[in-house]
Amino acid sequence: MKHLYIICGPMGVGKSTTCRALKKLLAPCAFLDGDWCWDMEPFTVNEENKAMVMANIHHLLKSYLSNSGFQNVIFCWVIPGAGVLSDVLSGLKDIDFTVHTVALTCSEETLRRRIEGDVKAGLRTPDAAGRAISYLPLYDGMDIIKLSTDGMSPSEAAEAIVKISK
Repeated sequence: MKHLYIICGPMGVGKSTTCRALKKLLAPCAFLDGDWCWDMEPFTVNEENKAMVMANIHHLLKSYLSNSGFQNVIFCWVIPGAGVLSDVLSGLKDIDFTVHTVALTCSEETLRRRIEGDVKAGLRTPDAAGRAISYLPLYDGMDIIKLSTDGMSPSEAAEAIVKISK
C-alpha cells in the first residue's frame, strides 16, 4: 500500500525542513512542495492560477503515487483549511493509497522568532510574521493530527510524524 504524507501548517513553522528529514526516514520516498507550483513572478492569486496550480499538484501527486519506485510520497503545503485539503485529495480518487495528514504548529512566539530569522536571512518579507500567525487558528478546526514543533528540531519532528502515523 502506498502512503501519502500531507504535511501542512503556516509559513515558517518548519514544513519543508521537516519534510526533507522525513524523506530520509521513509525511503523509498519522494518529496513534493506545493509552493513549487506557485513559484511565479509576479505572484498572482486569481481563479485561473488557482485552477492551474491545483491541476499541477494533482498531476505530480498522481505521477509519484503511481510510480512503482516509491512507497511513500510527502507533500507539504500551507493548506489553510479542510476545503483546500479536500481539493488536493479530490484529484487522487482513482489511486489506492493511505493518507496521513499532519499540521505542524507552534506558539506565536516561536513562529515569530522563526520568521524573523528568515527575514534577516532575506528569505521572507517583514510582513510575513503577522500573516503566518494569522494562519495558526485555521488548523484547529481541521480533523487532522496536530504536532507542535515548539522545542523540536526538524529531525525530531520527522521522527514524531513517523511514530504518530503508524
